Amino acid sequence: MSDIRLVLADDHPIYRDGVARTLIDAGGIDVVGQAQDGEGAAKLCAELQPDLVLLDVSMPKGGGLGALGLIMQMEKPPLVAMLTASEDEGDLMAALKAGAAGYILKGVGASELVELVRDLAAGRSYVSPGLAGRLLVAMRGKPVGEPNPLADLSRREEDILRLVATGLSNKEVGRKLDIQEKTVKHYMTSILQKLHVRNRVEAAMLARAHLKG
Repeated sequence: MSDIRLVLADDHPIYRDGVARTLIDAGGIDVVGQAQDGEGAAKLCAELQPDLVLLDVSMPKGGGLGALGLIMQMEKPPLVAMLTASEDEGDLMAALKAGAAGYILKGVGASELVELVRDLAAGRSYVSPGLAGRLLVAMRGKPVGEPNPLADLSRREEDILRLVATGLSNKEVGRKLDIQEKTVKHYMTSILQKLHVRNRVEAAMLARAHLKG
């Protein structure tokens, strides 16, 4: 298996270097580029085409959210996760709506960060537990046109969403249900459209709130 190619962006050099060293020393992760602002992060992604990007929210020149917006406009954008001290619900919601696959708080330990990077690169999603609870409350408070926003899903889509909500990647869901990974991706596209959410993190949150059993 080839190394995970990662770009890291943070405007605090000592913290950034420490994170880069932690990831590289763990093995299987290649930090191919580092940036200190939003514009630099987006430029590196376009040049290096990494597998995964870790962005701080608070950086000069557009910050992490600005960089995320630019990165998502790429023809084949990499996976993106925020690695930030910001516990602001607005930052969290903005990041997820813009397409972030993860939102990690900087208090995370070194070994856990390594595992999260590997999980994200494998297609799983992650929101720091304390924030996930707040996100779930916020999403439950959203007005919906029907009592259960999952009512339009087919049985197969519901089965897939239930597995995604447990943290499985598309490949792992495919193995569980004995279908191809590309078929799971097709179903996930339909699920996101039906639920009117932007990514699998939001879909998983809705599933946890409304799926029974």
